[in-house]
Amino acid sequence: MFLFLLAGCAAGHDRDRRSPSVPGAVTAQASSATSVHVMWHRSTDDKAVTGYEIRRDGTTVKRVPATLSMIDVDGLAASTAYRFTVRAADAAGNLSAPSAPAAVTTPAATPDDKRPPTAPAHLTGRADGTGGADLSWGRSSDDVGVTAYDVYQEGVRIHSVGGAVTSARLTGLQPGTVYTFTVRARDAADNASQDSGAVDITTVAAPGAPPSTAPTGLRATIARAPSGRGADVTLHWVPPRTGGAIGAYQLFLDGRPTTTIVPGVVSSTPGAESSDGLTSYTFTLTDPQGTRSSVKLRARLPDGTWGDFSAQPTVVVP
Repeated sequence: MFLFLLAGCAAGHDRDRRSPSVPGAVTAQASSATSVHVMWHRSTDDKAVTGYEIRRDGTTVKRVPATLSMIDVDGLAASTAYRFTVRAADAAGNLSAPSAPAAVTTPAATPDDKRPPTAPAHLTGRADGTGGADLSWGRSSDDVGVTAYDVYQEGVRIHSVGGAVTSARLTGLQPGTVYTFTVRARDAADNASQDSGAVDITTVAAPGAPPSTAPTGLRATIARAPSGRGADVTLHWVPPRTGGAIGAYQLFLDGRPTTTIVPGVVSSTPGAESSDGLTSYTFTLTDPQGTRSSVKLRARLPDGTWGDFSAQPTVVVP
């Protein structure tokens, strides 16, 4: 459980009397008839912000660590107006003043709605400097109505916008980093669409940073294995330009290293080469149908170190 207040845990904290700044730009977006997505801009503090307190109509409903700047609040009533505020906390227990309230009304419940929206189409994106990205997509359709679009980064929801909006601006990204984004549509009954197509975005490198060593254009296709057991995943990518031979690639599945593709080991894909020129690789997943997994690669550079990570697409076992 997240430990929100740590007052009195360190001697220096007794002298910290300054509260964090007030969280800014608080918004509340109804994601369904029973949930609201709350977002805010991070606060600052003379020591450090340790967390945020989310309040609904004056009552605290969530506490989250300082690494988050958005949260979903569930268990709400349909067709009901709410007001959300956010306060920041530091390690000494100082709380900021409440933010300006964000008003939202949940839509009417549609308990008989079992049909999800169609997937958003034509997702595109571009980097906006070293720490931002802009996305846009085509509208989804639904038999009742789309209430929200959820942006996913490598399988994790990071942002939501209203059902009438088909674009999003993302902030807080790392410079010179490859990101993979998808979008899903949601209706008032909390039915979610399939993922849109994925888009890879590389943020602008920080001034003076070396060129990226990430494999680019990573794409994954998946099909049931001929044996009928599990599914075969085939990856295709463009090797990074390193000025020398790439000795191996390391494959990560759901953030964990699973395979090192070494010289002399070839993919089962016809025509694949040894790892120094490898551009494709096939492996098998034996997880149950519907299991979602993310994959990414990095190359072993000529100096023996591991390079930057590729984008991280998500595959679903058919």
